[in-house]
Amino acid sequence: MSLNLSDVSLWSALAGGLLIGLAVALLLLGCGQIAGISGLLGRLLRRPGTGNAWRWSFLLGLVLAPVLARLAATLPEASVEAGWPLLAISGALVGVGTGMANGCTSGHGVCGLARGSRRSLAATLTFMVTGMVTVFLSRHLGS
Repeated sequence: MSLNLSDVSLWSALAGGLLIGLAVALLLLGCGQIAGISGLLGRLLRRPGTGNAWRWSFLLGLVLAPVLARLAATLPEASVEAGWPLLAISGALVGVGTGMANGCTSGHGVCGLARGSRRSLAATLTFMVTGMVTVFLSRHLGS
């Protein structure tokens, strides 16, 4: 994936970070829940039914936010240079990894670190190092 960083401003990045922090804080204060996206989605898939309105609302907000942002401003261009098989395998590996780590980057990296969780620190460092090694290997040893 490539992203034209010349289209990203300090102010848009700051606004995005503040909105993520606000959403996480509101979910924690309003519902007493951690905003781990893989956990939210996993719970909906495992136990569809009552008591999930807030989960559906949160996930709907994640989907609608970029649509609304696109209406308000020009978004940076992004392109994905991988085919569907590679994307599907990558998505499956991320799913396995989030299961092994008991959470994803949003749950550990945003919420867990903010709460001072050592387990989240270990998970986030693992995510980051694995991502860096993957990029290095794919750029230097890949096709």
